Amino acid sequence: MNINDLARKVDSAAHEGRAIAQIDPQGKLSMDDAYAIQSAAMQLRLARGARRTGVKMGFTSRAKMVQMGIDDVIWGRLSSDMLIEDGGTLDFSRFVHPRVEPELAFMLKRPIAPDATLMEALAAVEAIAPALEVIDSRYEDFKFSLPDVVADNASSSGYVIGAWHDPKCDFSNLGLVMSMDDALIQIGSTAAILGHPLRSLVAAARLSASAGEPLQAGWVVLAGGATPAEWIKRGQYVSVEMEGLGRTGFHVSA
Repeated sequence: MNINDLARKVDSAAHEGRAIAQIDPQGKLSMDDAYAIQSAAMQLRLARGARRTGVKMGFTSRAKMVQMGIDDVIWGRLSSDMLIEDGGTLDFSRFVHPRVEPELAFMLKRPIAPDATLMEALAAVEAIAPALEVIDSRYEDFKFSLPDVVADNASSSGYVIGAWHDPKCDFSNLGLVMSMDDALIQIGSTAAILGHPLRSLVAAARLSASAGEPLQAGWVVLAGGATPAEWIKRGQYVSVEMEGLGRTGFHVSA
């Protein structure tokens, strides 16, 4: 197994929007190996001119952790080439198995220590906003192991963020609805994100620092899906409306 070879494989699949076979069909990859592949693949993105923009969190519901047999969240890296303009268009041809989930986004005004408390993490937040994350597994037949997912940047592929708001409001239990072509698809709450989205931010600080990449001022942290993910289809308009924070969305190319 060569970390750089596997990184090139998953990066090429994401860059070209094509499916690849599982990289860990025998279950030999450790989670440390998987994160090393993810890190190396992100370096290839940055070498093409993308900028690092933050972190995304995954498996932020207790039910999902139990389903996957894990006791901690997973995380991925965000870059500027993943950003979709609010109200803009997602190029469907860039994806293999695209799905979307509603999230709360944090914008940081200063770094967060790896051992930060909830209140210390909140003090580092410049603003919060409603967001949608596009997740995409590049594996053939949608077949993968947990290390496969982590190596593939925890499936993170795109994101759109709405208007930013003062984080002093109580965002622990904001109701939200995700719609496709104005048809309501999911109803949820930010409380589904580890009971409070700040817990996800604290976990992001801990995990990113452990990888030698502490959270930085100006970075975005996507706190994790507040509802199950939904499949995306060509020609749709996907949106989320979050209590007190407004709406954001994107079109999908035909």
